[in-house]
Amino acid sequence: MIRPALGRGLGSLIPQRQSITEQVLPEARHEVLEISVKEIHENPRQPRANFSPSELEDLINSIQEHGIIQPLIVTRSNGEYELIAGERRLRAARTLGLKTVPAIVRDATEQQKLELALIENIQRQDLNALEEALAYKALIEEFNLTQEQVSKRVGKSRSNIANILRLLELPEEILIALKNGQITKSHARTLLAETDTKKRFSLFKQMLSGDVSVREAEARIVSKRAGNSGAKKDPNILAHEKKLREVLGTKVEISESNGKGKISISFYSREEFLDLLDRLIG
Repeated sequence: MIRPALGRGLGSLIPQRQSITEQVLPEARHEVLEISVKEIHENPRQPRANFSPSELEDLINSIQEHGIIQPLIVTRSNGEYELIAGERRLRAARTLGLKTVPAIVRDATEQQKLELALIENIQRQDLNALEEALAYKALIEEFNLTQEQVSKRVGKSRSNIANILRLLELPEEILIALKNGQITKSHARTLLAETDTKKRFSLFKQMLSGDVSVREAEARIVSKRAGNSGAKKDPNILAHEKKLREVLGTKVEISESNGKGKISISFYSREEFLDLLDRLIG
């Protein structure tokens, strides 16, 4: 069954931003169909692995009250349908015993399937940092995209993409904790800054037990570096370092003496280097 009026209603609900489908499939039309839930299979490229029971319960209650406002996005596969975006809505529909769901049917390549699922989750902030990093890695390795190309496709800065990918350098035990929500992305970035393996795991264990905050961990790492250089850094210099790290999204160190010194900005790939140049030079 075709529901031509629904597309206009969606436009009024989300008037100022281009839809996910239009971002990846610019030629797409907004014809919404009612498709049997039984005919839709999950997307094997869904980047999100963890689904919060409480969030799903909230969605179920919302669908009971208002129905499914935003259609799912599917593609035809072997006479049936494969889900591209909308897994939470599909799970909620199954839980409620709905027979059909509104969906937009689109032809999509494997790359576009991953992009659509990734963009949808990013826009809703549904992915944890590890899931996001693995999805970016898949786009780069499987589809030969550069970090710059990924940044344009998903609407994130190149430095942001590079910083998320660097999290994959952490040991498996820490990545599992990140995946399970035991530590945050800020925790993980702080641990990445600690190059001493023993001290990194010591900080990690303290983070898990709640004995040290991100700020305290950062202060310890900065203090250790200052100690290694034989001098205690001026708190104002440390504050400027922190501000620059937040603005540039990478490690920054300032050394100063008698009004002279230097600012060291770290980068971890040629693409991140070019991105930093663009941001500094304009």
